[in-house]
Amino acid sequence: MNRILLGALCALMLVGVGMFWWQGRAEVEQGAPPPLALPAEPSGPEIPVSDADDLTGPAPPEATELTREQRRFFRYDQNRDRIITRNEMLSSRTDAFRKLDQDGNNLLSFEEWAVATATRFDQADRNRNGKLTPEEFATTRPKPAAKPVCRC
Repeated sequence: MNRILLGALCALMLVGVGMFWWQGRAEVEQGAPPPLALPAEPSGPEIPVSDADDLTGPAPPEATELTREQRRFFRYDQNRDRIITRNEMLSSRTDAFRKLDQDGNNLLSFEEWAVATATRFDQADRNRNGKLTPEEFATTRPKPAAKPVCRC
């Protein structure tokens, strides 16, 4: 009986040591060093060189078709570094925030928001009954963005 208990205890100890060793190896593998940084790309394109003998310049660049998601990304990426910072992301909303921030302290209080919302509701409620019909509610829809004018 003692041999069975001693054997079971040794087996449990071996399983425990094996588990600790296995977990220790997993931690080492997860803590691998980060990959090396890629070399920095030049900041701008090279100046094109023309052939003075034939008096022909380089071919004009071709326009690329951007997907809808790429165009949306580049609207926020103002410095075109293919990274959107927090300031770039929030800069599109600053005009709307400034309209709501009546006292100009860069804090939007509940009262400022409530006044703006109540004013918008009152402008939409044409018959002044305190309720918005579907037609009145449709007037609260944001105006579509104006298409940019080509300055070619």
